[in-house]
Formats: sequence, structure tokens, C-alpha cells
Amino acid sequence: MRVPALVVADEALITAIRSDASLEQLANGATLPGIVRAALAMPDIHQGYGLPVGGVVATDVERGVVSPGAIGFDINCGVRLLRTGLDAAEVAPRVRALVDALHATIPTGMGARASVALTARELTAVMDDGAAWAAGRGYGEGGELERIESGGRLEGARPDCVSARARERGLRQLGSLGSGNHFLELQVVEEVYDATAATALGMRLGQLTVMIHTGSRGVGHQVCTDYLKVTGAALRRYGISVPDRQLACTPVGSAEAIDYLGAMRAAANFAFANRQVLAHAAAQVFERVLGLMPRDLAMHVVYDVAHNIAKEEEYEVDGRRRRLLVHRKGATRAFPGQPVIVPGDMGRYSYVLLGTDVALRETFGSTCHGAGRRLSRTAAVKAARGRDLEAELQAGGVVARATGRDALAEEMPEAYEMPEAYKDVREVVDVVHRFGISTRVARLKPLGVIKG
Repeated sequence: MRVPALVVADEALITAIRSDASLEQLANGATLPGIVRAALAMPDIHQGYGLPVGGVVATDVERGVVSPGAIGFDINCGVRLLRTGLDAAEVAPRVRALVDALHATIPTGMGARASVALTARELTAVMDDGAAWAAGRGYGEGGELERIESGGRLEGARPDCVSARARERGLRQLGSLGSGNHFLELQVVEEVYDATAATALGMRLGQLTVMIHTGSRGVGHQVCTDYLKVTGAALRRYGISVPDRQLACTPVGSAEAIDYLGAMRAAANFAFANRQVLAHAAAQVFERVLGLMPRDLAMHVVYDVAHNIAKEEEYEVDGRRRRLLVHRKGATRAFPGQPVIVPGDMGRYSYVLLGTDVALRETFGSTCHGAGRRLSRTAAVKAARGRDLEAELQAGGVVARATGRDALAEEMPEAYEMPEAYKDVREVVDVVHRFGISTRVARLKPLGVIKG
């Protein structure tokens, strides 16, 4: 280890964290060449590929490396929160109709086909321009871009570095939700902790909101797959040794790293565009089912955050400003005053937080991204056998529709005397709030959800 490995957690969470290989993976991350200060883990840390999900590592751009495994397969898997001008109570009788219509309209599940057909030239433009491409074609409004991390577009994208296979997958997946932990959820603002911040974000008690969690689909997965092979083959060439080949890496200035970062940014821009298209589709469903005009629905972006991404940022390290490549794998940027969207499981709650100065000093401007898995997807499906999860959710006031056979089981919520797939997001948020790297603004309760 070149630097320490530090975990943001309390005693209760650290017990759960010790149950898998995530701490070993974090220690492995601390061996990356050029890493500075520490390898960090947020309280939602759990075992992943290479670096644990919830891990943050920053490498010096002049002497450090980039590692695709420390960023992840689902590049820019992120969360968009939409507010509406509606009270959840007045919409309650139509929640089932809304969920059914959303599930019928939005492509979900493994291999779901696009709702937007792209030509090869248009796909290149999407990977160049991100959310702005979608807004420019009538999917939402251009004015919303300022409420998306990085304006919905990472500079330096290189679509030419994206393989033919990745491009082929992208042609048929824009405007689709996907599978796994991806979802679109109807929620109500159940509690407000910081009234001033909530008002500034256009949020209020009892308000109906919509949360969208998805990423770059097959584009990002293929980009990661392709460049894991490239970086793995280049290790010996650069004299780099890593304890786990899942953390294969190359120097930031190398040809391999330049190509990967260009492809990674292109995939991230695809993800920003994907959430932009999905938000527009959701608004259209609401207008149709509820018989509302857009001005009456008043659906607008609160914020859109990115996970599984690497960005060049400046921080003070050892008394001087340094340019770093910050890998955030299952972690959220938490710059001062920036909204942080933290989803929980289907049966409990999600949170809106704000980033802080403390995060800049302590965690490279980073915080948690969700609840963090307690069970692997395979273990969750096994534990859910014999349970009617849709009925359980319905009994708890949540209408759920899923495409895949095991989609609900993989993400199953808490049940009496049964293990849940995820940690309690309240405990995770409690830790980051007390540590001061992000502070609570509001809690959101699920009303309805569609999943792949």
C-alpha cells in the first residue's frame, strides 16, 4: 500500500462491511501508482470489480494511473431527481395507472431496445454532446442542463475510441432503463430537514417527485470490458504490478489511458443523454394519464448526479495544489452546495443531501451514492424464494412493476425476519451527515416503481 485505506463508517456499518472482500479491494486500490493521500470508502461500500463499490481514489495526473476497474462497468450510472407541481395526495388514486403506463412506455429489462432510434452519425453526436443533444431535439429543455453535473456533458469525449461493438449496442439502447438496480420511481417528499435548502431546490413537504436511476447501458459496459483488456496487456510494458488484475491500469499520459478516458467520457455523455430522454418520456406519460398540460405538471430537474466516473480536479495535497484524476466508483460528487441524490431500496426511502466544504477537504469532494448492497444479487434471489415481493410492496403502499423474473428479488426491500438486499440507507446517510461531507435536506418515500 502506497497510502492508507480509510473507511467512512460507524461500528454498525463496519460490521456489515467486513462480511465481504471490500476492505481487501480497498487496500488493493491503495497500491495504485501515483495515488495520493488515501484510498477512501464511503459507508455504502460493498464488494465490486477491482475497486469496491463506494470507493474513491485520486491519482496525480503527472505521475499516476487510470484504472477502468476503479471506475466500473456501468459508466455514469447516475440518478436524476425531478420535482413536480403536484401534491402526492391528489395523485394517489392514479399511482397504479401511472406505474402501468410508465412500464408500458419505457423500455426496461436486460437488452431493452431504445425508445429513440439512432443513426451511426447521431450516436457519435450523442457521445460528443450528452444531454444537450437530447434537449436540442425536444427531449426536455436546454435550460435544465445547468442542473446536471458537468452540464450533462464531459469535455474530451472521443467517440472514435469507442469500439464497433460498443457503438452497435448504443444504437439500440438510448432511452431505455435497463436492468439490475436501475429504476424509475414515484416518490413523495415525506420529511424536510433543511427548509431553506429545500425551497431553493423547489422542493416542499407532500410534493410528488420522480427519481430515475440508470446509466450508459451497453455502451459503458463494453467500453470497460474493452479497456480492461487493453490495460491488462499494457501492465508489463509500463513496469506496473498490481495485486489484482481487475485493477489493471496505465499511466494517465499514456496512449492507452488517453484512449480509455476519451471512450469513458463518450459513454458518460451517452448516459447523460439517456436520463434526459427518460425524463422527457416520464413527463409525457404523466401528462397523458393525468390529463395535464406541461405548465400544470411543472416537472423540472432538481439535479442529476453521476457515479462510476473519473474527473480531473484540483485539490491541495501536501501543501500545494495538484491536478488529480479522481476515480469515483459508486460514489457521488459532493461539492459545496451541490445537491446529492441518494436512493434507498424500494420499500423504505431515499434522500436529498447537499455537498460541503468538509467533503472537499476530507474525501476529494465525494460522498455516498446509495444504501449499499447487503446481499449479492444471487443471494438476494435465493433468499426471496417463496415470497410475493410485489404483494409485499403493495401492502407497504408501493406499486411495483418489473420486467425480469428476478428483478424485484435482486433488489428486495426489508421484510420481517428476512434479510434485505440493501443496507438501511438512513444509517448510511446518518454517517455522512454526522461526518459533515454532505448534509440532509429531505427524505423521499416511494409510491410506485418500475424496474427491469
